[in-house]
Amino acid sequence: MADVRIGISGWRYPGWRGDFYPKGLPQRGELAYASRRLSTIEINGSFYSLQRPSSYLTWRAETPDDHVFAVKGGRFITHMKKLAGIETPLANFFASGVLALGPKLGPFLWQLPPTLGFDAERLSRFFDQLPRTTSAAAEIAVRHDDRLGGDGRAYTSAEVEMPIRHALEVRHDSYRTAAFVDLLRDHDIAAVVADTAGKWPVIEEATANFMYVRLHGAEELYTSGYTDEALDSWAAKIRRWSGVDGRDVFVYFDNDAKVRAPYDAMTLMSKLGLAESG
Repeated sequence: MADVRIGISGWRYPGWRGDFYPKGLPQRGELAYASRRLSTIEINGSFYSLQRPSSYLTWRAETPDDHVFAVKGGRFITHMKKLAGIETPLANFFASGVLALGPKLGPFLWQLPPTLGFDAERLSRFFDQLPRTTSAAAEIAVRHDDRLGGDGRAYTSAEVEMPIRHALEVRHDSYRTAAFVDLLRDHDIAAVVADTAGKWPVIEEATANFMYVRLHGAEELYTSGYTDEALDSWAAKIRRWSGVDGRDVFVYFDNDAKVRAPYDAMTLMSKLGLAESG
């Protein structure tokens, strides 16, 4: 059966304290709390900077056995290097501790900047460098540079042999083309279905054996919530992708500004008959 997981993008939001997070809950207990209500969480701190293996090990230990993390790729690779000349940055990223998640490692999200248009050759070179198994990721990780030199800063072993899946989120209108969709299918990369309140393209094509959905806000980016009718619509799509098409589905709510994300996620789980993670 297809695996359907609904969750949130990040979990450390001061505005959630005393609302989604019970009053008095220590900050260190927030991940444990959220992960027992949602079956997946997207790690987005990895986008802003290289995290440490000790952090990934802690996150793994604090979550239920069946929890799965998505990991957002570093912006140094996507936004600063713009996918070019990334051999060492990619090695540093995979050596930073992502493999320490072990069996809880889920898909990787790569988000391109709005200024980067469609370039088939650039994307193909990037896709060819992405590891498709944890052992391949470990082989890349050992090529890290001195930034991850010592003191447990690098994690370069694959505890379990697992496939690795990748999803790409784009934010430029030039990606509205069949050539882009075909390229993703050729490389088995999922097109992120991103609801961005109309700001950036929505691509709902199935291009891999799983779907990756990011819900940033129905009417106002990162702020507005989803109506009951809107969540019914998303539930119907998820049933089609998972039931009819047999694809795993990962959904992350990123409308965090007014504490809508966790509640919308739990409502969608309820509509799909999914139990809390426990």
